[in-house]
Amino acid sequence: MLLNGTGEVIDDHEYPATTEELIADYGDRTLELPNGSETVEEVLARLESETFANPEEARFAVYCAVSNKAVGRVGYSDRDPTPPGSPYSPESVSF
Repeated sequence: MLLNGTGEVIDDHEYPATTEELIADYGDRTLELPNGSETVEEVLARLESETFANPEEARFAVYCAVSNKAVGRVGYSDRDPTPPGSPYSPESVSF
């Protein structure tokens, strides 16, 4: 995720700060994601109103609230076996 300078302005913001304050100040900033983009307002609007004590809490809120546009392949895990019938399953090989 490319924050396009949003992380720096979040760091420089005066804390404590509420979700609404961050939306008012930075809501029009665009976050470039691997599969599209979203504004800070779209991301933070998914959360309940909360007060952030420091920049780290605000950054984590943004990271946690982005949509599935921020992930490569939805549902993919290189640690789990491919579920039966998945379009991503490898070709069967018989020995």
